[in-house]
Amino acid sequence: MPISQAGVIRQSSTKQRYTRKSLVINRSLAKNLKDTDVFRNLYPMPTLKDIQSHMRSLANPTIAEHSKRFFKTGKGEYAEGDKCLGVRVPVTRGLAKQYQDTPLTVVFKLLESEFHEERQLSLIMMVNRCKNGDPKVHKTIYDHYLANTHWVNNWDLVDCSAHSIVGGYLMNRNRRPLYKLAKSDLLWDRRISMVATWIFIRENDLDDVIKLATIHLKDTHDLMHKAVGWMLRELGKKNLDLETKFLDEHYREMPRTMLRYAIEKYPEKDRQAYLKGLR
Repeated sequence: MPISQAGVIRQSSTKQRYTRKSLVINRSLAKNLKDTDVFRNLYPMPTLKDIQSHMRSLANPTIAEHSKRFFKTGKGEYAEGDKCLGVRVPVTRGLAKQYQDTPLTVVFKLLESEFHEERQLSLIMMVNRCKNGDPKVHKTIYDHYLANTHWVNNWDLVDCSAHSIVGGYLMNRNRRPLYKLAKSDLLWDRRISMVATWIFIRENDLDDVIKLATIHLKDTHDLMHKAVGWMLRELGKKNLDLETKFLDEHYREMPRTMLRYAIEKYPEKDRQAYLKGLR
């Protein structure tokens, strides 16, 4: 089932063309009529090959070269050897909506792609499914995600998914999995443990961000310094006194990048006091 860049689905059997809008209408009609067998025959679900062919048709070599530098794919860097297509994030999000009914088995297989943007597409599709509110689906995605964090292998992939998939699942559950991730040798596990707390912060559930930030104070990786500082800054938006208390206790031992990220929204006078060790 070839799919054009304009989002038009061509049915090779009937040679008819359907816009995405008409497809959605007919999907709804078929579901309402519970005529699922007819529906599947008329509108077969996209395959992994369909999605990858569409994504790769949008590749831009110039953007891809920039992305490889931006995401540190060079020798000795944290994403050494990763491949990029050069597809912008808004385009990827649009594809995630277009392929929103893709079977999870296909979405999970897409996560194993050699291309950064295809893994990102898979993760955005998972996030969208989690937001739909089906707890069984969310559990399935959560389990698969944590079993495959080696594919969630750059900061942007973590940041677009951890809070919704992991944090969202653990919102009303025991947070012990985050502390296991925090002790992992894999950088991406540790970043997931921190970024997952973003959704807790939004709900004014602030204990775990403080505990995990404390655990990560001694982390040596710059990407963890940024993640912890970022979450502390988000904490301050909800409870500035709590962030300030944490900073006053730990700012002298915090890596410089972590501290700079954390105090970004503070008044200049306070920022300088922290940076100069005068608090």
